[in-house]
Amino acid sequence: MDTLIATIHIIACVMLVVLVLLQSGKEGMGVIFGGGSGSVFGSSGAGGLLVKLTAVFGAVFLITSLAYNSYTGRGAKPDTSVMEGAPIEQKAAPAENKKPGQNLFEEQKTPAEQKQ
Repeated sequence: MDTLIATIHIIACVMLVVLVLLQSGKEGMGVIFGGGSGSVFGSSGAGGLLVKLTAVFGAVFLITSLAYNSYTGRGAKPDTSVMEGAPIEQKAAPAENKKPGQNLFEEQKTPAEQKQ
């Protein structure tokens, strides 16, 4: 079922791209007042047909997006984490008997040696 929804979704995506690219851009204020060039689709251009087809394929795109999301999301458990099986890093243990200002590479002396 998810293959069918994904296939229809991809076809709708490709058709939306093609339909949007086929539409001509606005040429300026002359288009508002009835100006514009004649074309194969008639004096008003292909606007009516392409706008309707774009709306139809946009609706198909929306419906397939929601259907695929609801179909694939039914088996998901909201209380699980994606990090559940991740390995845990072990941090190095802090240096023992380190005094403030003491160099880490300096050899540490025992208390008996420090008294001397």
